[in-house]
Amino acid sequence: MPTGRWSWPLAPEPRVVRGFDPPARRWLAGHRGVDLAATPGSAVVSPVDGEVVWARRVVDRGVVVVLGPGGRRATLEPVDASVAVGDRVARGQRLGTLAAGHCPGGCLHWGVREGTGPRAAYLDPLALLGPAAPPVLLPLPRGPRLS
Repeated sequence: MPTGRWSWPLAPEPRVVRGFDPPARRWLAGHRGVDLAATPGSAVVSPVDGEVVWARRVVDRGVVVVLGPGGRRATLEPVDASVAVGDRVARGQRLGTLAAGHCPGGCLHWGVREGTGPRAAYLDPLALLGPAAPPVLLPLPRGPRLS
């Protein structure tokens, strides 16, 4: 399992507008990331330590891609980038500002892809966040035992 901690690309923790819904087959329609509610102009930060490998426009929107540990690529759009290809970024470092256009009212699309070529797979970015705090085991209340 690749090392490296991941965090939200927006602060404070955003509301998930649309969750991860991968297609049954690679070529079918699906939602290969999550949409996070945010206002255009909001700061977009790197969810992981890594290197910016893409910071350009694709058709009509800005896209920033950060290559993190283990070959996982975080894709964020629509973003007006303040970083350039080759920049090293730290988790939480500003990548740019959210542009309008992806969702009504504004949202950031965050995708994560592992690997390249035909073996590449999309991952649920929320699964990389882990718990906000370490789990704590509490004692069971005293009383009748359940079988």
